[in-house]
Amino acid sequence: MKEERLDEIAGRFPGLRVALVGDFCLDRYLEIDPALAETSIETSLEVFNVARVRSQPGGCGTILNNLSALGVGTIYPVGFAGEDGEGYELIRALDQADCVDMRYFFQTPGRRTFSYTKPLVIEPGRSPRELNRLDFKNWSPTPTVVQQRMIESLNVLAKRVDAMVLLEQVDEPDTGAFTGGVTDALSQIRRERPDLLMLADSRRGLGHFPTVGLKMNREEFGVLTGQKAEVQLPELCSAVGRLAAERGEAVFVSLSEDGIAGARPGEKPEHMPCLPVRGEIDVVGAGDAVMANLATAIAAGAETSEAMRLAMAAASIVVHQLGTTGTASLQDIRSLVCAH
Repeated sequence: MKEERLDEIAGRFPGLRVALVGDFCLDRYLEIDPALAETSIETSLEVFNVARVRSQPGGCGTILNNLSALGVGTIYPVGFAGEDGEGYELIRALDQADCVDMRYFFQTPGRRTFSYTKPLVIEPGRSPRELNRLDFKNWSPTPTVVQQRMIESLNVLAKRVDAMVLLEQVDEPDTGAFTGGVTDALSQIRRERPDLLMLADSRRGLGHFPTVGLKMNREEFGVLTGQKAEVQLPELCSAVGRLAAERGEAVFVSLSEDGIAGARPGEKPEHMPCLPVRGEIDVVGAGDAVMANLATAIAAGAETSEAMRLAMAAASIVVHQLGTTGTASLQDIRSLVCAH
């Protein structure tokens, strides 16, 4: 991509208004120093001493950090946290940038804050080593009053924003942001605003989502379409194009080391390879960086191939950030895109 074209696309980012809808969580990292290890007097078990604790937004919060790093003008988080310490930390972390408008994000006593706690063994000269993760989730249905507040927010924002980015992070149906009532509201928004860019990703598959743009991985694409996982790339790209035509919406399929395939209705499907990687990598957060860049670039008028090129550059940057859920700044993306 020529630098002038990138500047033209990126120059529109500060004018964009993006609603970020879904499951926000707190990623907490416990950095363990093995040199401080002890043995418990009571149990005779090894004690891990935590030398440092750090937290950052996860789930939708990772996409928010990437949108902010791209210079998006206004970001509206739409979701909830519990009235607990993790919720306080999450809200404080989300509200760091001036571009974030928090009026549609709220705390509720009916939910606990979705959080991942990740113990990391930190040793000099070595990459962080993650131990078994501790997750805090909700196992009961999301209360009706919480759903209704989200629906009201969506109806207001649908008239204001240039794009809606939708991310479902929870595995259990109806325990997070995307309950039946919320997806029904999104369907109604799509009918009323067929021109609004709406792009969705879901950890538990996209078959239950309304007719919006989709971003998924190869396995999820196979489940949704019945396509065999071992299909060759040209055939997969053709299938992506057919699905985009059938749905009348954009479809993107991330292919790990094979890059990404994508299509928009009425267009020939495109494939974009990965950029080269160096040394050890950590793929956590790469998909969220891809999602943020696809949505932002398309909302700014990028062609499908241009949006995918930016997304692949962002993914390449993020996978080299070890021991954290990384983000890709516009400056870093610019350097990588213009170099290739």
